[in-house]
Amino acid sequence: MSGPAPLPVSLPAPRDDERLLRLALARARSAPLAAGDVPVGAVVVDASGLVLGAGGNEREATGDPTAHAEVVALRRAAAAAGSWRLEGATLAVTLEPCTMCAGAVVLARVARLVFGAWDPKAGAVGSVWDVVRDPRLNHRPEVVGGVLEAECATLLRGFFEEHRRSR
Repeated sequence: MSGPAPLPVSLPAPRDDERLLRLALARARSAPLAAGDVPVGAVVVDASGLVLGAGGNEREATGDPTAHAEVVALRRAAAAAGSWRLEGATLAVTLEPCTMCAGAVVLARVARLVFGAWDPKAGAVGSVWDVVRDPRLNHRPEVVGGVLEAECATLLRGFFEEHRRSR
């Protein structure tokens, strides 16, 4: 879950990216372990830094295959903003988004995507695919990857180690 991105990613901008990732990490850590959801957290803030929505993985808890942390946070942010267009918003998430979540970022018109750990198996923001920077799409957010990468990867690694032991 770590390592350099195979495609260029912008350098961290001085925009409180670490603070945002810490909020996402707090959300990931607050997930109920009993449900068995992977501890991924996400937070959406508007251009002024106001938190519009936050979420964690809820697939196991809800039986909803689309209930990834990013989608949950984007749904809540859209409800708070009163619009599906989240122009000017930043999504911070502890794990590189998958294809579904990367597509949701593009469709929601999110301005910036900040993430922690890379996902070499299913990442769609530079690791396996690069959905958010596909020139055929109508929107391409700024991407900052690897923020608090070690901390995010450690949380996930611990979860999977425990998951394997308990089987």
